[in-house]
Amino acid sequence: MSRSIKRIRKAVFPVAGLGTRFLPATKAMPKEMLTVVDRPVIQHVVDEARAAGIEHFIFITGRNKGVIEDHFDSQFELERTLAERGKNSELAILTRDLPGAGQTSFTRQQAPLGLGHAVWCARDIVGDEPFALLLPDMLHHAKMPCLADMMAAYQEHGGNLVAVAPVPEDQTHQYGIVGVTDPKAKVSAITKMVEKPPRGTAPSNLHITGRYILQPEIFGLLANQERGAGGEIQLTDSMIQLMEAKTQPFHAVRFDGDIYDCGSKIGFLTANVAYALARDGLGVELRSELKKLL
Repeated sequence: MSRSIKRIRKAVFPVAGLGTRFLPATKAMPKEMLTVVDRPVIQHVVDEARAAGIEHFIFITGRNKGVIEDHFDSQFELERTLAERGKNSELAILTRDLPGAGQTSFTRQQAPLGLGHAVWCARDIVGDEPFALLLPDMLHHAKMPCLADMMAAYQEHGGNLVAVAPVPEDQTHQYGIVGVTDPKAKVSAITKMVEKPPRGTAPSNLHITGRYILQPEIFGLLANQERGAGGEIQLTDSMIQLMEAKTQPFHAVRFDGDIYDCGSKIGFLTANVAYALARDGLGVELRSELKKLL
């Protein structure tokens, strides 16, 4: 790694969303705590960050999200009971997943002002260093974790990176889309970035998948960012400003795997099936049961 490239130590997880598409399940439980197989969605995303070498996990929360903080804390009574009952494998799982002391931070986004505002809320915790941003709704499933792939690209290119994947041409208006110098390359310089372009105007079919590596200069732009689509402060708008300043490189990293939007019911259900089929001890039996249903 070049000495001029600062190491990525921190990751931001915006978890303040209301999860209205999953009501009534999310009336009293955060959508990020819904389980894919036997792990909350947020745990899968934190696992991805940890596998990439992240050391500090920053959660942007909202009202009724305290259970997320509890999940990433030790539970003395539960752990003692498991130990007394000889459930050592279950206890080992809890111990393995528990972040170390001082490795988690939680801050509130008091109003639903958009992803850009949520990221801005992390400014004092991140400080003057680059950071990763992972959207918990989007599960990236592959042998090589998405963020680890991006870390490798960051070591070579530095600057800002965005994970992308192709979508059908008739769906580009539903996503943030990037134009790149080489659409088929694993890593390519970004030439254009558009949030939900009108039909027929997208610069490519590569959509932003919810994984980012950003430089701290983004915070200054977010602080002065006017509200955009939906009356919210859009992260893409500030990224466009930073890219157009041409003071830092912007690259797209193509993700080779499956992406499940767990903010939708179909995406969430599909993720459960896909992750279970890939799990030793579950896949064979589940495949048999699915055949019976279908």
